[in-house]
Amino acid sequence: MRSNDFATAMRLGVSCVLFLTCGVSQAQAQADTFTAAAAVTSGDAANVPLTIVVQRYTSDGKRKILVDALKKDGTQAARALLARERDVGSVQIGDRRTPIKYVYARETLTGRQVTAVTAQPIAFAGVVTPAAEFDLGLVILDVDASGTGRGDLVPATKIRVNDEGAFETEDYNGVVVRLSNVAAKGRK
Repeated sequence: MRSNDFATAMRLGVSCVLFLTCGVSQAQAQADTFTAAAAVTSGDAANVPLTIVVQRYTSDGKRKILVDALKKDGTQAARALLARERDVGSVQIGDRRTPIKYVYARETLTGRQVTAVTAQPIAFAGVVTPAAEFDLGLVILDVDASGTGRGDLVPATKIRVNDEGAFETEDYNGVVVRLSNVAAKGRK
């Protein structure tokens, strides 16, 4: 009877190790890193390195909650909602890091589009502190099947939702940062 208990304990131990290993691999597989060169469209267009790390993507249910808040009460409601959320990643430009509260990926004809929203303006050198109500930051990446692409970053914006459910922005001071040489590391 003792040898049977030992064999059962060994099988259970091996199963636990395999389960934990698979869980760690799955969690790591969900983390994505995107790199790009960022250049402000107004003023000096020097490129600055940008890194976006996504720890986990926002679910369809959480996306609907954000869209409903935007439709009902606009940017301020969205900011209040996002401020309560856990960080799902970060945007780093140079040595300045801003937490991401929402990141959603959808399939496109050529790859996927990744939309990230922060609950505060995205820190970017040379960009003037935004006026009140321009409380969110936005990054949109269009990545093809090979993991390369382009994108835009709006350091400070108001966001609304159009009739098709897509985000529309009102950029502070017309500052849009163009992202070139976008490359996905990890899942493509």
